[in-house]
Amino acid sequence: MASNGGPTQTQTQTHHLEQQLLAQDPDTRLMLQVRDDVQGAFEVLVRRYQDRLIAVLAHLVGDAADAEDLAQEVFLRIYRARKGYKPQARFSTWMFTIANNLALNHLRGKGRRPAGSLDTGTDSRPGLPAAERVAAPGGTASGQLRQSELGEVVREAVGSLGDDQRLAVLLNKFEEMSYAEIAAVMNRSEAAVKSLLARARMELRSQLEPYLRSGQRPPSS
Repeated sequence: MASNGGPTQTQTQTHHLEQQLLAQDPDTRLMLQVRDDVQGAFEVLVRRYQDRLIAVLAHLVGDAADAEDLAQEVFLRIYRARKGYKPQARFSTWMFTIANNLALNHLRGKGRRPAGSLDTGTDSRPGLPAAERVAAPGGTASGQLRQSELGEVVREAVGSLGDDQRLAVLLNKFEEMSYAEIAAVMNRSEAAVKSLLARARMELRSQLEPYLRSGQRPPSS
């Protein structure tokens, strides 16, 4: 209980957390501008995250059109909740928590699991940058074809993972989230997230190594 009208220990800790997030996460500052109805702030936030959010959702739900609809719903919920926003984690952690919950509800409503393979769009969209990093360099037609094919192989491998493994990989590798941040999004412990990622890496390695060695895609089952 606070004495003499001073802040409680919880209020002090909350204030320190907010200051830390403001110093480390520019998007937290941007979301506070959205909360305060600063003109144009919400549009900047949408532009900054829209393609990344759609790419992650597309891998989760297995349909590009559904992913776009869900992304719009995520931003709508963020906007509606803006007046009560209090920084408790990085903005991206909060946003992807909303996105994951919506994706899970969407899949339950359809009574299905996501598709095993999905092309989320052109290579310019931030879907699978890891594929671009390991693709053959050079601007030749054969190099571009190799890069495109490798992107498909990586997408198929990621798509074949279990739901939890897929989300953990997407957030860790493509959004560069820490174990703690992924744990917050998935409502899991950090140890559980580490275990998920370890198993996912083993599965991806087993699927990708034969292609990287031989250059031949496995026959479709």
